[in-house]
Amino acid sequence: MKLTTPFLLLAAAVGVAQASSGHHVGISRISTHHNAHARHEIRAAEPSAKKRGQRCKPKPATPAKNNAVATPPKHDEPPKNDAPKNNDPPKNNNPPKNEDKPKPPPQQGPSHGVIQVWSDQCGASGASPNPSAQSGPNGNLDWLNCGVDGGGWNPPHITPQDLITKPLRDAVNDPNSPFKACAPFLGQFESYANQNGIPAILVASIAMQESSCNPNAVGGGGEQGLMQITKEKCGGAPGGNCRDPDFNIRTGVKFFADTLRNNGNNVVKTLGQYNGWYPGLTVGKATAAANGPCCRCQNNLDYLHQTFNGWVLGISPTGFGKYHNLDRCN
Repeated sequence: MKLTTPFLLLAAAVGVAQASSGHHVGISRISTHHNAHARHEIRAAEPSAKKRGQRCKPKPATPAKNNAVATPPKHDEPPKNDAPKNNDPPKNNNPPKNEDKPKPPPQQGPSHGVIQVWSDQCGASGASPNPSAQSGPNGNLDWLNCGVDGGGWNPPHITPQDLITKPLRDAVNDPNSPFKACAPFLGQFESYANQNGIPAILVASIAMQESSCNPNAVGGGGEQGLMQITKEKCGGAPGGNCRDPDFNIRTGVKFFADTLRNNGNNVVKTLGQYNGWYPGLTVGKATAAANGPCCRCQNNLDYLHQTFNGWVLGISPTGFGKYHNLDRCN
């Protein structure tokens, strides 16, 4: 029994020591597992961040004021376009060639008041705001005909931009318009007039004065169509038809524009020449054909006044003038 008791005491002491050691080992295992798990999460997070950087690299942000940190875009949103907005239509990087560009519409003369032109050889215009038999906003008949009753026609210098006019489209759309017969050809009048820098209503006025806008009209001297162009200008007419409206208007406008340029942009001189006038024309010369076989081959001495103070204002010039030298041909 004496040996047994000390042995039991020794065994008990060893058991206590083992229990204490096993408890410490258990805590160490839990701590080691926790630390290993944490290290695994850190390592796992690093490749994920790299993958995110590969999928959507945020653009370098411009440093903001007050050291503010730019927030990268969210992954579920499309990348933002930081370029400034532009609501303008896209530019045409291939503009038409110069030869293809349409000419700008000619400057339209004022639609009211009276012409502001003084002529050295003819004096004041004698214009009046209201059109009448022998005067109107674009000058007195005798001023436009300057010289025909004396030594010969010497017209004042007036440009298309000096004229008081009415837009052709407005004149055609007027319920009381004298231009109704010209309505089917409005597009051609506007197009060819604009191409040549001439007011469209002036072109249509020539057609009204020459043919009453009748595309089939033939003059006493064989003049053809709307613009009453002479036969030598009919070369190239489609099918030989000089009265084809498009060809006729285009040819008549080109002839007028060329003559206008040659006359230094003097529209009075140019319009007179379209009707066969020329510098030095007198009443006697203008009416020389009155008693011959071609009465209508005379120069209409009221032509300028009827056009500039009637037609280009959208007004029928019936009764306008003082010579009425074509009336005897009826």
